[in-house]
Amino acid sequence: MSNLDRAAEPAGVQSVLRALDVLETLADRPGGSTVADISSSTRLPMATTHRLLRTLVDRGYALQLADRRYALGLRLVTLGSAANVLLGSGVEAVLRDLVDELGETANVALFTGYQAEYVAQVPSRHSMRMFTELGRRVDLHCTGVGKAMLARLSADDVAAVVRRRGLPRLTEHTIGTPEELRAELARITSRGFAVDDEEQELGVRCVAVAIEVANLPWLAVSVSGPTARMTDAVIERAAALLQGAATRLAAELDGTR
Repeated sequence: MSNLDRAAEPAGVQSVLRALDVLETLADRPGGSTVADISSSTRLPMATTHRLLRTLVDRGYALQLADRRYALGLRLVTLGSAANVLLGSGVEAVLRDLVDELGETANVALFTGYQAEYVAQVPSRHSMRMFTELGRRVDLHCTGVGKAMLARLSADDVAAVVRRRGLPRLTEHTIGTPEELRAELARITSRGFAVDDEEQELGVRCVAVAIEVANLPWLAVSVSGPTARMTDAVIERAAALLQGAATRLAAELDGTR
């Protein structure tokens, strides 16, 4: 069993994990979801799902819509604002420096729920630019930030991610087999950065580097833009700049600056 699988089932906090699974399912469906849909997605019994939802509604972390579907509650807005303090203005400054140097959108993403979630961004100043909503989650095998984080995990943990999420092909360039993924992660480890070459979205290239922070083990910083501007030369230059940015971000997030 992988470390990720073990982390998923500690006996003392099973109810907490189940509640988090429910919240993450609601986050993936902003239009709302039925009890049956949530039960199916989380693989929890209907009765358990309903009890968890009632508790979350009572505490304000979920709400029941007029059509009896459930959605995220407004209490999470306060928590999100408080959590955002973790990133601080220093993270934005690092991303802004990347944008100034390269002209393309810069992002920070966090490993969560077996996916990568974008938690900070400074957009490009170009009229045609990449823009990702903060809080958006993407699969790991087809994104620069995701592959950069996967490359830091053990083989067992990578296998756990694949078991949980699969390897869906989003474009003709997307990695689709465990063998392809292993080879790609070996390349990333060797060269020190990851590239999404139209694997998540056609016409978009992204380069990313993992951020090594002790108390936040799975983070990555990236730069993304249209393929016409993200040439191989720009990718190489961006990779070097991202290495420096990752070091600065690690110090910022560790509170050592």
